[in-house]
Order: sequence, then structure tokens, then C-alpha cells
Amino acid sequence: MKQALKLKTFRYGEPPKRGEGLRIGITRRPPRGVHKNHWKDYFDVWFPVLAPSEKLLRRTKRGSIDYPTFCAGYQRELLGSAGSRQALELLAVLAMRTPISIGCYCEDESRCHRLHLRRLIERAASKIRV
Repeated sequence: MKQALKLKTFRYGEPPKRGEGLRIGITRRPPRGVHKNHWKDYFDVWFPVLAPSEKLLRRTKRGSIDYPTFCAGYQRELLGSAGSRQALELLAVLAMRTPISIGCYCEDESRCHRLHLRRLIERAASKIRV
């Protein structure tokens, strides 16, 4: 029997919504100009191990790659590192047991790494025996 994940996404700066659970920030850098004491206004915990690399982000900002190419590169980065693979599995197990949300700055979620990460977490969860 496939277990439903308690996994949502959010955008930094949006107020928490009912059912979001633990809000996990998945950006390379914390909010600019925001003192660490105020990060709680953006997320509960910052987890940059699942953020895209600086190199990949620079290529995207310069427009030298499109979104599907970005997603392929991001996936290669995550699955190519034992640490990030274990982090994916950790979030998959957490989302099986308790509500969690992953978030970043992007306004358009359809072109954001948090949507692709959500799919990767869902895929990781499908391989876990419960």
C-alpha cells in the first residue's frame, strides 16, 4: 500500500498555512539582510544541502540554460552526492510521518527547484519500505 506524503511547498515571505508542518528552507543562501534571529519568519530550519549549486544558479540567471536543462542538472547534483541522497531519503521518511514543507524565494513555483525537489522526494518515498 502506497502511503500518502505530508509534503507541501511554500515561498519565503508567505505566512505559514495550516497543515504545512515543519517549514524547511532549501536555498543556497539564507535571506539577504535578515538577521539569523528573524529567519523563523521565513522557515523553521535552513537546509542548504538540497539547494542547487552556485554554478547551476549562475547559468540559470544568465539565461544560458532552460528550465528542463536546469532540472536535469539539479537532479544530477542531488543524486550524485551521498549526502544529498541521504537528505532526500530523510525528507521522504519525515513526510511519511509528519507534515513538512519545502520552500525558497521563487515567485513562480512552476519554474522553481522546490517543485522538482518535491518530485524527487516523492520518488525517494516510493522506494522506501514501510
